[in-house]
Amino acid sequence: MEFWKVLPVAIALVFIIEGMVPFVSPNRWRTMLLIVERMDDRVIRNIGLGSMLFGVVILYLVH
Repeated sequence: MEFWKVLPVAIALVFIIEGMVPFVSPNRWRTMLLIVERMDDRVIRNIGLGSMLFGVVILYLVH
């Protein structure tokens, strides 16, 4: 598959998945945002790094 055809699909899937939690449980989403607001930047960066690494592993396993 060509990269420029797959990229919009991947971005759309990210938006769909990210939108599921606020749609299904807005109160939990709001609580989660308040918890994240109190977190140190370093913790948030580590969570982001872990998420990216997890995505890379999933891509490696699928490909």
